[in-house]
Amino acid sequence: MKKAALTILLLSAVSFSFFVVPAIAQDAAAPVGELIDQETGQTAVAPTAPSSTGFFSVIFRSGPLGIILWLAIFVAAGLGVYLAVDCGILVRVKQIMPPQLVQNVTDSMAEGDVLKALQNCEDEPGPMANILMAGFSHVEEGFDVIQDAISTAADLEAERIMQKITWLSVVGNLAPMLGLLGTVQGMIGAFSELAGGGMDIGVLALNISQALYTTAAGLTIAVPCVAGFYSFRNAANTIVLRMEAMTMELIKDLRNVEVVDE
Repeated sequence: MKKAALTILLLSAVSFSFFVVPAIAQDAAAPVGELIDQETGQTAVAPTAPSSTGFFSVIFRSGPLGIILWLAIFVAAGLGVYLAVDCGILVRVKQIMPPQLVQNVTDSMAEGDVLKALQNCEDEPGPMANILMAGFSHVEEGFDVIQDAISTAADLEAERIMQKITWLSVVGNLAPMLGLLGTVQGMIGAFSELAGGGMDIGVLALNISQALYTTAAGLTIAVPCVAGFYSFRNAANTIVLRMEAMTMELIKDLRNVEVVDE
């Protein structure tokens, strides 16, 4: 899962560079124009005023609503990176099913010591430990009750894992909406400028740039987040099924185990 998280982060960085890097270059570069010498009729290259439709110009000249919108887009991008890293750490076999815990519980059950197995779970808390503790806590009530308790605990732990992963999908769904809101704002400004009669080409270009940049930003955030959500979700489902199978294997000896109070 570390590779999946790194892949998503790399995809985000590459995608983000497709519109940020050219925008920075556009702001930094001074466009050139042509001057015609009236005496000789020859043309000469001369620098013109810097473009007013660069990335940072669009941000700072998009008005209060536009700045708030861009802040929301940047926050969504930050959340997407954070959630991708967090899910990459969470959705791992070693994190959900610690090998040491499995080995300790296996050894304890081989000895027929349920209390020791329960203590092992308390020493290494986690999803699998919680499921095993749910089963061991009902050992005196029969194997059917133990199975029901384990199934309920497994569903609860799976839901907890999926709730964290779902936030990645939330960011992936909200980012294009923020981009669409910026697109609508930019187009409203552009058509308002056209309707005003005294059309300013610079303002018109700025509004159109706002529409395009926000759309690109929203999609750039959404694509890795949606891809990451399905990747982590599938991995989590596989691990949870494996964990349930391992749990049932560990508790099968409880059919014949008796608890002796010391």
